[in-house]
Amino acid sequence: MLKNLAEYLDSIIERDPATKNRFEVILCYPCVHALFLHRISHYFYKKDFILIARMLSQLSRFLTGIEIHPGATIGKRLFIDHGMGVVIGETAEVGNDVTIYQEVTLGGTGKDVGKRHPTIGNNVVIASGAKILGPFKVGDNSKIGSGSVVLNEVPPNCTVVGVPGRVVIKDNVRITDKEKPTADLDQVKLPDPIAQELECLRKRILKLEEELIYKERSKNDEVI
Repeated sequence: MLKNLAEYLDSIIERDPATKNRFEVILCYPCVHALFLHRISHYFYKKDFILIARMLSQLSRFLTGIEIHPGATIGKRLFIDHGMGVVIGETAEVGNDVTIYQEVTLGGTGKDVGKRHPTIGNNVVIASGAKILGPFKVGDNSKIGSGSVVLNEVPPNCTVVGVPGRVVIKDNVRITDKEKPTADLDQVKLPDPIAQELECLRKRILKLEEELIYKERSKNDEVI
C-alpha cells in the first residue's frame, strides 16, 4: 500500500511542476483527499450501503470541490489538478494515468438508465472546462482541449477541440517509452478547426480574385 501511495505521489510530482515534495502533495492537493474518500465511499457503494457512500461523497465535495459519485470506477494515478468544479458521474470509468483539470464534467445526456457516463482510457488529458457527455469511450493517449464539449466516441491517440468536439489530430502522441507513455499536458498549442477553415476560404478567395483579374485583363487586351 505504501509503495502504491509513493508511486501515486511521484506521478503527481512528475505532472505538476509547482510541486516540491510528497508531503506538499499529501497535505495540499485536493485530488489526493478526494480520491482517498472515494475509495472508501466506493467500497460502501459496492456493499449496497448507498446512503453512507453518498454521504461520504458529499463530504468529499464539501471539503475539496471535487464531486465523484461513489459508483464511479477510478483507475490508478488519476491526477485532478486544482479540482474545483470537477464532476464525475455514477457510471463513469476512468483509466490509469489520466489527468483532469478544473471544471471538467464526465456526465450523461439525460435520464437514461444503465451505462450513461463516459469511459476514459489510459493516459488521457482533459483540459479545463471540458464536458464529456454520454456513454462512449475516449481512447487511450487522447487529449481533450479546454472548453470542448464531446458528444461522440474519440479514437485513441487523438486531440479533440471545439463545440461540439471534433478530432483535429490523430496518431501524433509523444511516447518516450512503450510501457510508460508521457502525458502531453500542453493545453495551448492546439489547432483551431474554425481558423483552419477560414484560412482555406481566404486562400480560395485570393485565388478566385487572381483568376478574375487575369480574365479582365485578357478581355481588355482583346478589345484593344
